[in-house]
Amino acid sequence: MSGYWPWWVGAAGLALITVNYALATDRSFGVSSAWDRVLHWRRERRLERMDEEFTDERALADALAAATAEHFGTSPAAPTVPPATSGTSQPLETDAESTVGEDASVTSPGPAPLVTQAALLVSIFFGGLIAALTSGRFHLRFDMGPGFRNVVTANPTTMTVLLFVGGVLVGFGTRLAGGCSSGHGLNGCGRLRPVSLVATPVFFGTAVAVSFLLWKVI
Repeated sequence: MSGYWPWWVGAAGLALITVNYALATDRSFGVSSAWDRVLHWRRERRLERMDEEFTDERALADALAAATAEHFGTSPAAPTVPPATSGTSQPLETDAESTVGEDASVTSPGPAPLVTQAALLVSIFFGGLIAALTSGRFHLRFDMGPGFRNVVTANPTTMTVLLFVGGVLVGFGTRLAGGCSSGHGLNGCGRLRPVSLVATPVFFGTAVAVSFLLWKVI
């Protein structure tokens, strides 16, 4: 690796990863959601255990029945079956049950297992490290490079404050928008999700505007 790959190679690689991930997991590929779940791994692991307990439909039905009995009581006077009203027929119940079944069948799957999202973050780190080492560009630095020094600031204290505030704003905006550029731009737009078709132009339009202001105006 003597230089950066052409842009179209990176685009083809991202497309291949995104399509394979969607086909294999039927889930969206995103980095910010992975960070959120890994940082709150205790909560996410507890939720995963709860999901595992109710993979058996019979166990789930029994648990729901026990919770209903505990909340409403088991008085014999309480009707167990809703009284039929005039004009209501048995086929209507069948239609309702089929509708519920159809809704359950199209329900989107839950998030990917926590361990796979942790592996994703670790892979991103080591992928960048391997690329830097093989290209001969790896070296430790504690600034953002000459471009940042010339355009923004060369003061290390100011640089740290700006990077911290910028990171907070990026994290807040990402969670507020329900995903980052990888989640909305690569997956959401590929699936033609309306929120992603709106969020992605806002992301990149704002980046272009800010870059223009930094380089041409400020």
